[in-house]
Amino acid sequence: MRRDLFGWITQWIKPLTVKEKAVIVADIYVASSPRFDFILLVLLSSSIATLGLITNSPAVIIGAMLVAPLMSPIIGIGLATITGDTRLLRTAAVALGEGLVMAVAFSALLTRLNQILPFLSLAELPNEVIHRAHPSPIDLVIALAGGIAASYALTNPNLSAALPGVAIATALMPPLCTVGVGISLGRWDIAGGAFLLFITNAVAISFSGALVFFLRGFRPAVETNHHRLPRSLIISAILIAVLLVPLSYFSYQLFQQASLNQRVNNAVQKAIVNLPLDLVEIQINRGVAGLAVDLTVRTNVAIRYEQVVALQEELVRELNEPVSLRLNQIFAERLDPLIPPTPTLTATLTPTPTPGPSPTRTFTPTPTATFTASPTQTLVPSYTPTPTATPTNTPSPAVKIVRIATLPAPNIHQSPGGPVIGVLKQGQALTVYYRTQVVNGVVWVEVMDEEGRVGWILQVFLVTPTATPSATPTRTSTMTSLPKP
Repeated sequence: MRRDLFGWITQWIKPLTVKEKAVIVADIYVASSPRFDFILLVLLSSSIATLGLITNSPAVIIGAMLVAPLMSPIIGIGLATITGDTRLLRTAAVALGEGLVMAVAFSALLTRLNQILPFLSLAELPNEVIHRAHPSPIDLVIALAGGIAASYALTNPNLSAALPGVAIATALMPPLCTVGVGISLGRWDIAGGAFLLFITNAVAISFSGALVFFLRGFRPAVETNHHRLPRSLIISAILIAVLLVPLSYFSYQLFQQASLNQRVNNAVQKAIVNLPLDLVEIQINRGVAGLAVDLTVRTNVAIRYEQVVALQEELVRELNEPVSLRLNQIFAERLDPLIPPTPTLTATLTPTPTPGPSPTRTFTPTPTATFTASPTQTLVPSYTPTPTATPTNTPSPAVKIVRIATLPAPNIHQSPGGPVIGVLKQGQALTVYYRTQVVNGVVWVEVMDEEGRVGWILQVFLVTPTATPSATPTRTSTMTSLPKP
């Protein structure tokens, strides 16, 4: 049965002649040697790949894949495991090790140099770096297919044009440069994931290359049974099976994260359907205390604190777990060129500023007594003194006007210097309470706006409206004229 299978395969994949095998071995010897050309191409490709990673440029990374010479020593290792050529195995392993160390070190050096001379900010990792830190079984399948294509193209001169595409698909240099970036930034999770991706690609390419060389007729010099699978090929297959364990674990984590992101996104979309805002970005992090959701929204109306609390409670009900919510508002006004704005005339109060804060005195007037004349024969005036109003220091709310002298516009804060719960306009009337606090050398005053929101505002933004003169209590008399008897 096994011989019939090999006979069917050899009908489609013809074994090479001795002369053709010698030419291929000689070419792979040259390509797998750690010569000056090999070292130069490694340094150039690592620099291109590193710059492409930190600039998040896929086109630059593709250029680095085409220049990278690491495919040759890996295929050389696959050929050496089939033929039993220890000299080729040692030469290819040295070249691969030197290329690996140089690529990682040079990438870390370039990333460190960018931190010292910050041409590009790496406050957030680029997507091209993050994607290479989470390998999956799909990457293993891609590497197996790429290794088969590369090895078969090497044994068939008519297919040499396919090698650039194989170099792009297998992506050996970018994972190594991602390792260097992770080491330089102290992100060992990024470095570990990228190194696992490189090992996956290297083992899969070496195995698939050995399999193709075996089918093309390469055998150890002392091999007697040409139809028996070499032990080296079996060991490579076992290594690939072992690699499936961490790759499957990473895939499971990615699946869990993607499922969580979808659940949170659906819950947020459902919760904000009645709010006047557009969702810009959602950032989700899972901690010990639960989910931390960071929302960035675009709106032309200030979102009140009470609405954010209601949104958080809605997310807790939908997700059935603790959620800490932070809402970032981007204020934007929507304009339509086809609909010109309509001017609206509004009356505004002209405030008269008074220097410095002063306590508010409330005068409580006493009602004026009514005088009733006694029935007498003569005109007699009767005087009753009116009690004098006594000022008291009982604090009570007063009305003041918002004055905007500088940008940005003043905000109402939940507490002095705390979260913003509303945005004020020029000339808006506020009810000022008596409570004040001094924080960092500035005075905060407790106020209530026209929408009923109670919060705190800087005292420098408040002015007292012009007072209207009121009648002053005066002494009055009532004279009644009675008829003579």
